[in-house]
Amino acid sequence: MPHIYVIAEAGVNHNGSVDLALQLVDAAKASGADAVKFQSFRADLLATRSAHKAAYQERTTAQSESQFEMLRRLQLDAAAHLTILEHCKKIGIQFLSSPFDEQSADMLEELNVPLYKIPSGEITNLPLLRHIAAKRKPLILSTGMCTLGEVEEAVHVLQDAGCVELTLLHCVTEYPAPYAEVNLRAMHTLKLAFGLPVGYSDHTPGIEIAIAAAALGAEVIEKHFTLDRSLAGPDHAASLEPLELQQMVTAIRHVEAALGSGIKAPAPCELPNISVARKSLVASCALPSGHRLEAGDLAIKRPGDGLAPKFLPVLIGRTLRVAIERDDKLNWEHLA
Repeated sequence: MPHIYVIAEAGVNHNGSVDLALQLVDAAKASGADAVKFQSFRADLLATRSAHKAAYQERTTAQSESQFEMLRRLQLDAAAHLTILEHCKKIGIQFLSSPFDEQSADMLEELNVPLYKIPSGEITNLPLLRHIAAKRKPLILSTGMCTLGEVEEAVHVLQDAGCVELTLLHCVTEYPAPYAEVNLRAMHTLKLAFGLPVGYSDHTPGIEIAIAAAALGAEVIEKHFTLDRSLAGPDHAASLEPLELQQMVTAIRHVEAALGSGIKAPAPCELPNISVARKSLVASCALPSGHRLEAGDLAIKRPGDGLAPKFLPVLIGRTLRVAIERDDKLNWEHLA
């Protein structure tokens, strides 16, 4: 059975607080997610002091605060990363983070983080892609805002620089993402184009689109979550709360179990029901030994543990070698 890798995206919903980050780890673990993911960056390496915020960030943070100031408030230092990582190890959930600069990627390497998640905004940052790929760790690449050509260029750069295990996530980089613009079928396009594992990073409200992505074959699902959507911060409003995250993971596990092998055959649970639901050929009235069967002598009724109805033409004209009663199931031993 394939395992869908579920990433609970804490992102920057810790609001710069290690204590809040640890609570997010606990909530992710309680949900059943495979991993909890944060974001690793240094504000001075990520944005200029004049960089503007996205519209959704303007709506959810103080308008007087610049993007640089917002990022500086939300960044976690190396000590905070180590504290969160150790807590993840203690409770048994995988720690992940998305590096936005080379120094942050190097810090994650020092922490021995087993894989890297490259965010959509960095997909055209080819120097960073080469730097990360050279570490020869498994990579997950989000493809929000991308054309297929941009994804192709990034894939070639990563593979040429040493990446040997790569998963592509379809993504729509808006918070929240409109349902009508999600385009889940783009996962199939990525799969056909590159022959790589694919998944989906979900920014829509609710849980149903992530569940649909799982049903469509996503091998990785990523979803933002928070302890409380009413908290101040850029991503809280577009995130799931803990109970919703748990419901999403449970539903994905149900979908995962339901996908099966693809082989069309009776499921084990169906086997006892075959004879109950199907029908057999039976005598429509009492028939004596030596009688030559005619169409009116036979009926088709449950149960289905006798001769199947498909044998009706074969039985017509055959002679009974024993007498049978009404509703007796026909079998080959009855025939001369």
